[in-house]
Amino acid sequence: MIKKLIMMLSISLIASLFLTACQKADQKNESDTLNIVATTTMLADLTKVIGGEHVNVDGLMGPGIDPHLYQASAGDVTLMQNADVVVYNGLHLEGKMGEIFESLTDRGSKVICIEDGLPKDQLLSWADDSSVHDPHIWFDVSLWKSAAKTVADQLSEADPDHSPYYKKNLEAYMSELESLDTYIKERVKEIPEEQRVLITAHDAFQYFGKAYGLEVRGLQGISTDAEAGTADVSSLADFITQRKIKAIFVESSVPPKTIEALQAAVKSKGFDVTIGGELYSDSLGGVDSGAETYLLTVKANVDTIVEALK
Repeated sequence: MIKKLIMMLSISLIASLFLTACQKADQKNESDTLNIVATTTMLADLTKVIGGEHVNVDGLMGPGIDPHLYQASAGDVTLMQNADVVVYNGLHLEGKMGEIFESLTDRGSKVICIEDGLPKDQLLSWADDSSVHDPHIWFDVSLWKSAAKTVADQLSEADPDHSPYYKKNLEAYMSELESLDTYIKERVKEIPEEQRVLITAHDAFQYFGKAYGLEVRGLQGISTDAEAGTADVSSLADFITQRKIKAIFVESSVPPKTIEALQAAVKSKGFDVTIGGELYSDSLGGVDSGAETYLLTVKANVDTIVEALK
């Protein structure tokens, strides 16, 4: 009886030790993975590409969400407070979340601001005000390379054990971005020079225009928080009519009513302009859209623009 009791206690002890070892292993596995919160779909995608198997990424904003107007919920704040790393764009893109990022930084959280890693001389100002910069930097592939390097460097700092892995992923991604840059330049050449004018709902494509040789006009300003007035619509309608622009574009994260009003205003002036398609401006495409990643989204935009204007 005593032997049987000793044997049972031994089995129980072994089982307890095994369970403890498993729990420690699980804790180690969890500690090997950085829990990251990224604000936009572009940054969530970028962080997954660089972080790979060593990160778990939650995106605050889904496809079609406008970051200019996004207001964080209490759940969002808790998610960011519990994260190992928070990644955000900066340049006032997430205009209603500034105080949250300041609070996270003050409490010692690891916060990656893409703005901090961008070459300041390549940032575009808005409305001749050098203190306000255009936040839509992802439409210039060279600036997105800077964003990728910033993420890789900061993840390496947060998780030095896996720094070689992050740097290897960065190198592979840089090669893909080079190919994307070449693709854009070759496709834009298909548009007659006089038709290289991109007109959209809000002014999100200035970096794209500067990098790839298109004149860009937005009906609203850099932020969708601003509204287009009747005078704005009429003035842009005059421009389209005079230049005989073939197509204008709606955006996935902006209601189409402003572009539809512009199309009607052009028609009232005796010229027909088509809506050339939907562009992804402030977010990537959704599931099964064919534009679920940054690379696919930019290609989809370029293809839509070229096919409508060439």
